[in-house]
Amino acid sequence: MKLKIYISFIISILSHSIFAQQAELSVSISKNSLGLNERLRIEFSINKQGGDNFTPPKFKEFKVIAGPSQSVSQSWINGKVTFSQSYTYILKPTRKGELIIEPASIEINGSTIYTKYIKVIVTDPIDIPDDPNDPEYIANQNIHLVAEVTKTNPYVGEGIYVEYRLYVSENVSVYDTSVTEAPQYNGFWNQEITIDGYPVKMGKYNGQNYRYIVLQKALLVPTKTGNLTIDPMKMDIVIGVPTGRADFFGNVITKNIRKEFASAKKTINPKELPLNGKPENFTGAVGDFSFNVTLSKEVLKANESSQIKVDVSGKGNLKLFELPTVETPAELEKYQPERKENVRISADGISGSVSDSYTIVPQFKGKYKIPKVSFSYFNPKEGVYKTITTDDMYVDVLEGKELISSNDETSQNTVEKQEVVSLGNNFRYIQTKTDFQPKKKEDFYNSNLFYLLLLLPFVTIPIGIFIGKRNEARNSDLVGIRLRKAEKLARKFLSEAQKQLGKKEAFYEALERALHNYLKAKLNIETADISKEKITQILEEKKVDATTITKFIEVLQASDFARYTPVTNTEMNKEFEKAKEVIVQLDKQL
Repeated sequence: MKLKIYISFIISILSHSIFAQQAELSVSISKNSLGLNERLRIEFSINKQGGDNFTPPKFKEFKVIAGPSQSVSQSWINGKVTFSQSYTYILKPTRKGELIIEPASIEINGSTIYTKYIKVIVTDPIDIPDDPNDPEYIANQNIHLVAEVTKTNPYVGEGIYVEYRLYVSENVSVYDTSVTEAPQYNGFWNQEITIDGYPVKMGKYNGQNYRYIVLQKALLVPTKTGNLTIDPMKMDIVIGVPTGRADFFGNVITKNIRKEFASAKKTINPKELPLNGKPENFTGAVGDFSFNVTLSKEVLKANESSQIKVDVSGKGNLKLFELPTVETPAELEKYQPERKENVRISADGISGSVSDSYTIVPQFKGKYKIPKVSFSYFNPKEGVYKTITTDDMYVDVLEGKELISSNDETSQNTVEKQEVVSLGNNFRYIQTKTDFQPKKKEDFYNSNLFYLLLLLPFVTIPIGIFIGKRNEARNSDLVGIRLRKAEKLARKFLSEAQKQLGKKEAFYEALERALHNYLKAKLNIETADISKEKITQILEEKKVDATTITKFIEVLQASDFARYTPVTNTEMNKEFEKAKEVIVQLDKQL
């Protein structure tokens, strides 16, 4: 009897929980963009019992391939009851374009509820393999490497973000990933943002639910106008895809494949900062800033120092503009400023402060004015220039030498006029006699220079013969000539990289460009748009040995990855010498 009461109690609670839910008829589709020759699965689902008289849409401009197939599911987990009754159809579009699926309806508890409208984009027919379980096809449908940009039309100097996401559906598994080609940010000041781990998140891509991780995120600040391109990120991914077959126990058999994925190329079109209202003292600051100028001491003694601090703080391109300078009277000796930066780069942008500290030392007693200072910046949110001007500051020097005024200095430098006194030797008669002596002149004949020039041919002729034979022997050394030409060619292509030693990003960019330009010059090919695998293939066809090819590719890869990792000047010098050596080796074989 107690058991019956307990079961009845549970059933009553279960029924109450089910009917307490708000009835909702939802709709989901397998994809919102498909080819004309593809199929679409659409599912209508109600979350409450008692639904009746389900009416599907008319499916205009679609052909119903299968359906409806019905299913009912009910579960009770941790006291929470869930219920679902679904109706599934398989559709095929009849034309290209933007197609609309009208709402479906169902009656429940005397009222009718509807689904929302669904938009589907139908494109040209796509290549579908004969086997729908083809692993390559499944991988392309279920994995997407996407570059997402926060803004495609910023102002020059305004920061934007690019985030690389890997979307993976629940139909496949990812076992290994490796970045084969990092994106390039030519035309941008860039800073990679550190990501703590790779947490898996849930999100939507093309209207469908996916798991995704953020692989890389960078802050980009455009430095010029025009169409700036963000090159794709490329990855090798090991994927486990279902084969459509099952083992003896009914478990789905999966197959691991390695496939390369690439994000789409992104184009950013920065806007020029407006000329209207642009202040004369504008030096490129873009963001939202505050400006302040302070004086550490206003009352001093002669030769006692004070500091003038010029500080800009806020959010924007803090590292990409110059701070205004402070003008001081000549009586205040001013030293070169000391720059201090407290800048943070995070997912919220560049923020912090930048300051210049000037040390001033007065030379004389007195009160001196330090003129006001102005700072101008452009606010991209409001689209206007703003100028902040500080007040005049005064330095009062209480002790020290007195500064001589201009009137006192004039009186001290004044010379009193005197009468001209006529003396006996003021004016003299013109002399009529001279005491000049003839200049001694030696003959060239029998002079030291004469004998030196006479012996010169006997000395220079043997030297000339020796140099000529040496050059002849050097010219006959074909291996040496080729080596010297190769070294000269390497210096020619690597000259720009050598100039940029010590500047990490500029150096590796110039180094990579030099290697590509060398191949372009030697092989008459465009290497900027081909992969490292293609370069390897071309060099193998040219009979270049494998060791040299491997060294060349290693230098290229080092140029890619070193831009995003800390690198010392010693490592940059090693990379430069390695690049020089590999060009010499290549030139001997090509």
